[in-house]
Amino acid sequence: MMEIINHPEYNSTLILRSEILEDDEERHLDNESGSLGRIKGMKATRNIRRKLVARRPGRDASLDQDCTFLVEDSSQSQDHEVDLEPCVVVLTPILEADQKLPHYHPKVAHIAFRYLSLVSAPSTIRIEVFPLPSEPISIPVEPGSRLYRTCLALLDTLHRYGWSQISHYQKRVLHDCIIPRNTYQDHYLVMRECHGHLVETWQENTDPLKHVYEDISIATYLMLLWKYTFPEMKRADDEDFERSWDTWGRPPGGFLDFGCGNGLLTHILVSEGYTGKGVDVRRRVSWDSFPSATQESLHVHAVDPTNLDASTTFLPPGVFIIANHADELSPWTPVISTVKAASGYLSIPCCAWAFDTRYSRERHSETTLPPEEINKMNLGGEGQTSSYAKYRIWLAAQSVACGWDLECDTLRIPSTRNWAIIGALTISLWYKCELLIRKV
Repeated sequence: MMEIINHPEYNSTLILRSEILEDDEERHLDNESGSLGRIKGMKATRNIRRKLVARRPGRDASLDQDCTFLVEDSSQSQDHEVDLEPCVVVLTPILEADQKLPHYHPKVAHIAFRYLSLVSAPSTIRIEVFPLPSEPISIPVEPGSRLYRTCLALLDTLHRYGWSQISHYQKRVLHDCIIPRNTYQDHYLVMRECHGHLVETWQENTDPLKHVYEDISIATYLMLLWKYTFPEMKRADDEDFERSWDTWGRPPGGFLDFGCGNGLLTHILVSEGYTGKGVDVRRRVSWDSFPSATQESLHVHAVDPTNLDASTTFLPPGVFIIANHADELSPWTPVISTVKAASGYLSIPCCAWAFDTRYSRERHSETTLPPEEINKMNLGGEGQTSSYAKYRIWLAAQSVACGWDLECDTLRIPSTRNWAIIGALTISLWYKCELLIRKV
């Protein structure tokens, strides 16, 4: 039940997350004074008030909800061996006067999960609802109705969580390891409002919903990563910044987007006040649709890792390198970052390339990392067998060999290739880069 309380988004795509507002666990709860009222033969032992945060705040309102845990009331039971573990959990929406329930919540006053421990039959979990006075419910509830489907989905979710507990399931994919979830989601909503209109003006022959929202997500992540990585920008007395992130930390040498493709990621970052460039081997149709500031930041240029002198203009000391599905440049990213004294890099690998050929698990298996390092870096855990997992572990090994401190995260983007390998400077690299920057 705590999984359902903490993660309502697993049951509804219209819910972004839940936020715990209060958790009354220690003190005695008075049923009659709460939003639930009294249930015969039951006693409340814990009440969690949470806020259901809508994914689209402009369309759906957020909603406070009480989650009340109840046990059998021993004072009203003839059984002296009453189980004090919660056997009922009731979810109760908190509505102000004239407030309507949002679309993602069933039109009921209470939803109850009841655990029935039976002697002559298997134990059962039953879901019960208490209707709103204004929303009468037909009895029995029709199988095709929305309420029936919602209740069935909630029971299915609870069954899966319970089975995971019994089978000791361990998640291998962990999100929000570097940027807190709430911080990322809140800023993403702001960025989506700023740039979501690009779906309507998409110039490429690719799916705009996937590409626009994916690049908005990556831009959001980068902005927050830089905020926590680099010193805050100093504000002059006469400067009046319009956006809160105008003072956030940013790479001292700007950014370089390897293989920027349609240029959207570069456009979003430049539009939000960040300095940087995007390079690709050919110009794309969408480039001409961007404002002049973005067009000036997009360049047709082939990065040759064996001749970086030709790319010096794009790789100043302190630059932050973005390798988003950079293909052949993915394994070279930590090498180039080291040689050109980059301030860090973020690589989202897709197609598996080694330095001079396609990556092969058999051919490149000699370069790997010990299991404890794989777990420490959040590379997916020990025992990963997929080709993509082996490839990202191999890429991580190259970064470690170049002297980078590594962190990995699984991004909240609409792609199966959503692993981010993030290189941060070690103390020795910071020292070398500082000397090089001073020399330049």
